[in-house]
Amino acid sequence: MSLHAFVTGYPGFIGKRLVRYLAEQNPDGHITLLVQPKFVKEAQRYVDEIRGAKLEVLSGDIVDMHLGLAGREYQRLVDETTHLFHLAAVSYLGMPREVARRVNVEGTRNVLELGREAKKLERFVHFSTCYVSGDRLGVIAEDELEHGQSFRNAYEETKYEAERLVQKAKAHLPVTIIRPSTVVGDSATGEIDRFEGPYYLGMLLVLSPLVLPLPLPGNGVAPLNVVPVDFVVQATWSLAQNAAAVGKTVHLVDPNPMSARRVYELIAERANKKLPRFSISARATDLFLRIPGVEKVARPQRAAVNYVNHLALYNCHAALELLDGTGVRCPPLQTYLDKLIDFALQTWKARKDTGPEEIDDPLDRPAR
Repeated sequence: MSLHAFVTGYPGFIGKRLVRYLAEQNPDGHITLLVQPKFVKEAQRYVDEIRGAKLEVLSGDIVDMHLGLAGREYQRLVDETTHLFHLAAVSYLGMPREVARRVNVEGTRNVLELGREAKKLERFVHFSTCYVSGDRLGVIAEDELEHGQSFRNAYEETKYEAERLVQKAKAHLPVTIIRPSTVVGDSATGEIDRFEGPYYLGMLLVLSPLVLPLPLPGNGVAPLNVVPVDFVVQATWSLAQNAAAVGKTVHLVDPNPMSARRVYELIAERANKKLPRFSISARATDLFLRIPGVEKVARPQRAAVNYVNHLALYNCHAALELLDGTGVRCPPLQTYLDKLIDFALQTWKARKDTGPEEIDDPLDRPAR
């Protein structure tokens, strides 16, 4: 049976890459994309550049009944969908709780309803995050979710609640849950469309226009787990085809992450800057990132300060086992770090050269 995929969260960063990869791998397939009305034109531009499977853009929203689709559109998805990839989510760490709950929880509930009705469904792939572990410390297993944890922001909490819904749906749906760590740019090109999170916080501190780089918050001994987007996309499609992945939750993480301090050192070496020998508190870093001028470019990073010294280790035994023999593996960060830095520097220089930059509203962008 040829692929009839339904993808939410387009044209978000991971969604764009996943759809392109699915189209290339399934030239005889059909891929339907759910796109919010305000992003339809943008989505269509990307779709027009893709070769392979037939692609169709439908205007709708996961927060609406029947995903905001016309009756005939929804029924066609029920009749034809073989693979459902649910990526749509609001991921900005500083989002209002009510927005997070509406999109991440209630939206997931609506997508699950489609999954239950889909007559030919072979796989429901849900994009969660390893940060559903909240404030837990130590080794965190893939089959663990509810562990009495607290949460540092609405993103973590609502993604946890959404995953609880999907975990319960395993009883009657062929579910695979994907939990990536922090997704960064492509390992070959460094390309990414948004600079935020704990990794880019370190890059910002080092590559600031100051003569000396700023100290990393805390001692930086905790692992800084990042994965390149191309690995996430390839692993997702491999798992979606693997019958052994049904009912499984997998951590798509770096199995051997470097410490935040070591990553910081490598970025500094690349920038030919000498690191300060002292460290500062997360509170002091947050105050610096609020300084006028700095605040404008650092706004997406402020919420990431608390992640730099969080001693959580994400076990990925199931992922390694399921991907064994496929040729899909997470490359070590040091093998593509230069690509990430080069792309960031080129992007920041281009923005500087074009004049004052307006900061995008993170709640007014496609999910992921």
